[in-house]
Amino acid sequence: MTAFQLFHSPASPYVRKVLVSAHEKGVADAIALLPSAAGPVKRDATIVAHNPSGKVPTALLPDGSALYDSRVICAYVDSLAEAPRLLPAEGPERFRVLTLEALADSMLDAALLCRYETVLRPEELRWDAWYAGQMEKIDSGLAELSQHWLPLLEGPVNAGSIAAACALGYLDFRFADKNWRDPHPALAGWYATFAERPSMQATRPR
Repeated sequence: MTAFQLFHSPASPYVRKVLVSAHEKGVADAIALLPSAAGPVKRDATIVAHNPSGKVPTALLPDGSALYDSRVICAYVDSLAEAPRLLPAEGPERFRVLTLEALADSMLDAALLCRYETVLRPEELRWDAWYAGQMEKIDSGLAELSQHWLPLLEGPVNAGSIAAACALGYLDFRFADKNWRDPHPALAGWYATFAERPSMQATRPR
């Protein structure tokens, strides 16, 4: 039985968040992957018909309704099976996990802007200060993860730890020359372990 269809791109870290969550919940086989031609300049009209932003991931439910963005879809995935609980149902811990997820997503937002600046923008129009500003956001996020979030990261898998792992994985995938590990050895150690989870291995971008 198909739980939902998912417009996806194999290289998207936001799509990876959804798929890692699905693997952790044991429902990955219930997701039908749909191709996409989504981009920051030319949008995919098929996706736009369901999600005005035209971005991936966009989920189509059996009743024809759509879910977006990745945080919403991940929460829906979490509702498809009882355990493990990736997003606490209530209380302070729920909002800590949501805040950790938001922090990781803000790092991904900045990383995507850096990627677009260097790959899609014509060279003569590139803005070094813009790129540096986005990288500063990533560096601030790395410091925040290292200084304040390791206890939650090192606990049971949750929506925030999945998002953080996908953000760090995206840095390795698209910014391989960025040495984030040496300044943050404890974070690097956590990621090395988390990256070996079957859910992370199954969704690793190639």
